[in-house]
Amino acid sequence: MKKIFFALAFASFFWSCKTGGTAVTDTKSATETVAVSINLNDIKDDKVIVVVTSPKITTDEVTYSIPKIVPGTYSIDDYGKYIENFKAFDSKGNILTTTKVDDNTWSIKNAKAIAKVTYLVNDTFDTEKGSGFGNNDIFSPAGTNIDAGKNFMLNMHGFVGYFKDKKDLPYHVTISHPETLWGATSMTDLDASTTNDLFVTSRYAELVENPIMYAKPDYTTFTIDGMEILIGVYSPTGIVTAESITPEMKTMMTAQKTFLGKVNATKKYSVLLYLSTMTPDDAKGFGALEHPTATTVVLPEMMPKEELVKSMIDVVSHEFFHIVTPLSIHSKEIHNFDYNAPKMSEHLWMYEGVTEYFANLFQINQGLISEEDFLTRIAEKIAHANAMNDTMPFTTMSANVLKEPYKAQYLNVYEKGALIGMCLDIIIREKSNGERGILDLMQKLSNEYGPSKPFNDNQLFAKITALTYPEVGTFLTTYVSGSTPIPYDIYLAKVGITKSITKTAANVFLKGQVPYIAVDQKTKEISVKPNIELNDFYKNLDLKGGDIIVSINNKPYSLTNIYDMITSSQNWKENDAITIKIKRNGVEKVIKGKVKLPYEQKEGLKASDATKKALKEAWLKG
Repeated sequence: MKKIFFALAFASFFWSCKTGGTAVTDTKSATETVAVSINLNDIKDDKVIVVVTSPKITTDEVTYSIPKIVPGTYSIDDYGKYIENFKAFDSKGNILTTTKVDDNTWSIKNAKAIAKVTYLVNDTFDTEKGSGFGNNDIFSPAGTNIDAGKNFMLNMHGFVGYFKDKKDLPYHVTISHPETLWGATSMTDLDASTTNDLFVTSRYAELVENPIMYAKPDYTTFTIDGMEILIGVYSPTGIVTAESITPEMKTMMTAQKTFLGKVNATKKYSVLLYLSTMTPDDAKGFGALEHPTATTVVLPEMMPKEELVKSMIDVVSHEFFHIVTPLSIHSKEIHNFDYNAPKMSEHLWMYEGVTEYFANLFQINQGLISEEDFLTRIAEKIAHANAMNDTMPFTTMSANVLKEPYKAQYLNVYEKGALIGMCLDIIIREKSNGERGILDLMQKLSNEYGPSKPFNDNQLFAKITALTYPEVGTFLTTYVSGSTPIPYDIYLAKVGITKSITKTAANVFLKGQVPYIAVDQKTKEISVKPNIELNDFYKNLDLKGGDIIVSINNKPYSLTNIYDMITSSQNWKENDAITIKIKRNGVEKVIKGKVKLPYEQKEGLKASDATKKALKEAWLKG
């Protein structure tokens, strides 16, 4: 899972990882399968009816559950709260007695007679109140959307559940849908008609790992080194198309495949992009959620093309690398994931951290970014990690991530987790004279385990040490399972990297995650925030809190194109001429002046030891 923080910072003021694969046929009898029917044609009150035909039940009572949590989200979401009118029937249509046990589970009496259960599903997108941070919203890429005749985001855990002890049976899922809509997915549709789809998976976990997005057909496909890639897009206004973003996606994913080499054997991979209107009843949690053969992405449609592509590269590259871990390398807690009584693994440093590290390393390795860009990213991760609890053992946080105080430290998996991967990479490079790195370690772990052979949580460090060097084991026990903060300077010095202090131009409209501007949802007007200490840009132009920004350099701005304004500001130079039309106390006024950028001192990184150049090159380019 990857969340977009930059987008979320601006979105917030508008309202002031696993096992599985593609479907295959099977020959089990009807009593040994779970048949599901989802009707996307008959939508009433924004709800979808689901009918689940039961396999043979041999107990007097059975439970049917919708997940409270799914792999890769690391949060309790209670998808059962979006289910209503749950009923169970016998073969003659008689209603059986059911009791709701908790938010996600129903108990069914006289279960030996059960023939089917039915219920209605509400979607999650139109209930989101904010970005997903600090509230109980479901992260949009893990959520569901029901927009009759236009779009259905079927993250299957939101629509389909499981009978107790029946998760390992095959699932046959039939979906009826308007002929104008097409389902983008990595699964194979076994129904040749244009209004019905049939998907068969070997077990419930496989179904959950295969999202489907129904929309007006807008997709591209291409092949990279034997892997078929599908890019599916839903853009409400049609401003973004699959074809328009495919060149950048193809370049990126080709580089990823080259970087991974023999590690990956996935045959098909789908990227499902949903673009939000940002209206009150649409998705607001931006980022992506990984699956073994797919990634669901949610971003604002208003983002300029350049920023959209940058965000896609950021989140999709991260999610794609999850095919290494946890797909090929994972613990028993993930392999036998319990959707309603989860036990979390200790190794988020690997599942999310190493994945995030790879998402940055491959870009310098394959020439997509410069060395300066890469070191800037590492410096930012060090600064962010240092702002978190640096003495909390990472393994302890991981195993307890669903509860406080550990839950509050989850975001550190993208910061310190990635830096753990970096340090391990440098140690292995140093000890092997540059010949091997952490990718080599992951290849060996993949060969040792693979998708169908999980490891024991408490044995992973010993296995890694045996495959590498004693120094690696010491690092893991001292800094990952221990409470000692990582001395990043020491490890970066091994590859000739030291700290540097630079004076850099800051964002005109944003200080950290705090914006200087706000938007009125009714009028869509952008205004300078009142009661906030303004930076030099505003002071120099005598802009004041409450001023409504009508236009900049003769271009009108409002909520509909605010991302254009933010993007344009990133190209402003010191002393550039600027004209801003504002409305102050109801009166329009034109302000002409020069850009005075706010500056801040940042701690960065630079290569300063030429004697370590060979090892540095092996680290970044090996």
